[in-house]
Amino acid sequence: MKVVIQRVLEASVSIDGKVKGAISNGMLILAGIDENDSEKELEYIVKKTLNLRIFDDENGVMNKSILDSEGSILLISQFTLLAQTRKGNRPSYIRAARPEKAIPLYTKMISMIEEGLSKKIETGEFGADMKVSLINDGPVTIIIDTNEQ
Repeated sequence: MKVVIQRVLEASVSIDGKVKGAISNGMLILAGIDENDSEKELEYIVKKTLNLRIFDDENGVMNKSILDSEGSILLISQFTLLAQTRKGNRPSYIRAARPEKAIPLYTKMISMIEEGLSKKIETGEFGADMKVSLINDGPVTIIIDTNEQ
């Protein structure tokens, strides 16, 4: 599993011109689910994400987690994070999990994050053509890949 986490002042996702989800002051998380992923990788990603200290404390030092800062989360599924680009110019997405495997893991990820955060999160729609907008704060962008632990 690979996630790209961006600390944002605001972020939103639209589908067919209609806003599906929007947040302010929190994290935009783009998540790619690998064909070999299981709940083990999911648990690691969720725990790491919720405890990642990328928010400023009272001294302006990145020392607070999303839990400490009481921020919001927008989670977007994005299979293109798993693109393989070593051969040729057309990315291969062969490592990306098929929907029958990815959707249950994505759904579980939503519930695990909501449970850990103790509030509802905003999401995109799995498999939809989405337009994502954000104002990256910092900029702060972190990539976590369970294949590189």
